[in-house]
Amino acid sequence: MRVDLLTREYPPHVYGGAGVHVTELARVLRAHADVRVRCFDGPREGAEDGVTGYAEPAGLSGANAALRTLGVDLEIAADVDGADVLHSHTWYANMAGHLGGLLNDVPHIVTAHSLEPLRPWKAEQLGGGYALSSWAERTAYEGAARVIAVSAGMREDILRSYPSLAAENVVVVHNGIDLDGWQRPSEEVIDQVAQRFGLDRSRPAVIFVGRITRQKGLPYLLRAARELPPEAQLIMCAGAPDTPELADEVSTAFLGLREHRTGVIWIEEMLPREQLTALLAASTAFVCPSVYEPLGIVNLEAMAVGLPVVASATGGIPEVVDDGVTGTLVPIEQATDGTGTPVDPDRYVADLAAALTEMVSDPERAARLGAAGRRRAADHFSWESIAERTLEVYRGVLSG
Repeated sequence: MRVDLLTREYPPHVYGGAGVHVTELARVLRAHADVRVRCFDGPREGAEDGVTGYAEPAGLSGANAALRTLGVDLEIAADVDGADVLHSHTWYANMAGHLGGLLNDVPHIVTAHSLEPLRPWKAEQLGGGYALSSWAERTAYEGAARVIAVSAGMREDILRSYPSLAAENVVVVHNGIDLDGWQRPSEEVIDQVAQRFGLDRSRPAVIFVGRITRQKGLPYLLRAARELPPEAQLIMCAGAPDTPELADEVSTAFLGLREHRTGVIWIEEMLPREQLTALLAASTAFVCPSVYEPLGIVNLEAMAVGLPVVASATGGIPEVVDDGVTGTLVPIEQATDGTGTPVDPDRYVADLAAALTEMVSDPERAARLGAAGRRRAADHFSWESIAERTLEVYRGVLSG
């Protein structure tokens, strides 16, 4: 069986959970199938066999970002002859799979990592391109042989957003975690990295990891951090803002927080995994204040390192975080207009602050929850089991 995985992100250009997913899925699937990866961001020098990177067509230089994306999709669609299955990830690559499937009469499978109807703030970033990305996603989903949701919560969102889809064609295959790649480093490494970034290991710390985008809820975290005990520290590993306006909003809130308390650290660079795992291991708890999160690989990564997770009870997060066992789920009543905005932002911020305060105030309990989190990650989210479930989807489609 030849499987072409179509994706925007692939090493070394990975900036989100979808890129992690494709990277790990490809690694495990290669033991079972002929896997070809077709990705964005130009040719890959020194990449493993079967990886092809595509640059944006020169003729679209300066065009709207969505149009440039569709240009790459056309390049990929013209290059998938011979595949038995096309499997695309995110709207960026969905149209490559849709058109390639039609052109070659092969099944196209979509994995849904997010949904454009539930990210209306992207209009700030793409302008009219958001209408194009929404059209591309909808067209690909409605034409796909199967749609894979990364959580049961995501499956519900898909069927609500695209009601014309047959429910039996939308299946759940969770994201996974490479436990070997996410282990607690040595104490020496932890100390070195903590010292580099100014983290005081004698004080409790909360850590956030994610892009600066509306869905990650960073402004709510910065408000909640004002209510944490004075000894608590906050580490923000946050970069790649969607818009200059959002970058300014987060920067202003961060500077205001630093005037209010000590131990507030903002790391904008994308850290190598060893340094990130060291910062996680030096922290007391991981926080995920997302207002939209289909599953949240960052939560699994934190759990694999042994951290308890304090996260919004939204999307697929409750399928990862076992409330009271591996962390705390913070209740959030949300608007139904697609933005995910808390109906009562003050209440959500207060509940988030209370959950974080409880966690950093009892490090022994936090450590117990963190240990339970690593066990849960190992038992339920290994890439080997997820690859096998994905192969079952392939076989089901090919058998008709």
